[in-house]
Amino acid sequence: MILVTGGAGYIGSHNVIALIESGYDVVIFDNLELGHLETVETLKSIQTKGKVVDFIKGDLQNFEDINSVFKTHKIDAVIHFAAYSQVGESVKNPQKYYFNNVYGTLNLLRAMLENNVKKIVFSSTAATYGEPVYVPIDEKHPQNPINTYGKTKLMIESILDDYDKAYGLKSVRLRYFNVAGADSLNRVGEWHEPETHLIPNVLKSTFGGGKKFQMFGTDYDTKDGTCVRDYINIEDLAKAHILALGYLEQGGETNYFNLGTTEGNSVKEVFSTCEEVTEREIPVDVMARREGDPATLIAQNTKAKEILGWIPEKSLKDSIKTAYAWECKLNK
Repeated sequence: MILVTGGAGYIGSHNVIALIESGYDVVIFDNLELGHLETVETLKSIQTKGKVVDFIKGDLQNFEDINSVFKTHKIDAVIHFAAYSQVGESVKNPQKYYFNNVYGTLNLLRAMLENNVKKIVFSSTAATYGEPVYVPIDEKHPQNPINTYGKTKLMIESILDDYDKAYGLKSVRLRYFNVAGADSLNRVGEWHEPETHLIPNVLKSTFGGGKKFQMFGTDYDTKDGTCVRDYINIEDLAKAHILALGYLEQGGETNYFNLGTTEGNSVKEVFSTCEEVTEREIPVDVMARREGDPATLIAQNTKAKEILGWIPEKSLKDSIKTAYAWECKLNK
């Protein structure tokens, strides 16, 4: 059985589906602060191959909450998504992030050790790299995060190294770039309140309200003057977690991988593709650059391809199509 922390959230829920469809039993642990009970009910309803999906509400900041899961379930490995992830908020309220992300993870690791569970796939981030020294960014790029969110993830990566050396706890850290899209069968999708990500916010505007979107900076040294980001499809991302889990199950050593497409799309390309998919014109206000926005953030994913056998298959348009279908479902 695989324990998925944060399994009621956006990325976690898609990974629960991938686990079920790969033949794993799953127990979801989530405090439902950012996840949704409706998502849990959906995941329970799509069980296949007789697989079990269990749900336990609890908080990683309470050790007994998480330890009891290991006492009542035969956990073989953990996939850890539970975290706060808003960059701006992390700078304004760092204590919230250190307690939840770092202390919560320490409680999880303590429970794992007490119950002799020695495999974990950790949801990390490209934010651990900070301002890019070069692109595309490979795993050898210096890690120098510029916000508290990135710092908490890097701290956890360092903790996992120490736990490997001291206790033999093996980990795979997956450093995501920009995640996009929704489940192809429209069962789960991105559902944040408030929503801060570009693609769902652009799509939400097509359902009324006439909101204008602000495009920050059109004078960058990029193909069309707007910032370029690497958008990785959520289902491709989920496949990487299954491969990482298999890697650990086969005796793989502690390791870390970038998850991105190596291609990159500009803000203008995102807006244009959203207009194409929705068949609507989306109003935009062009603004000055925002401080701290790098011109280009693109992943080098060769290591994940060579060691995990992971190959991203879906395009930006694929991601926007599924994201739009999900927004249509939410707005019924």
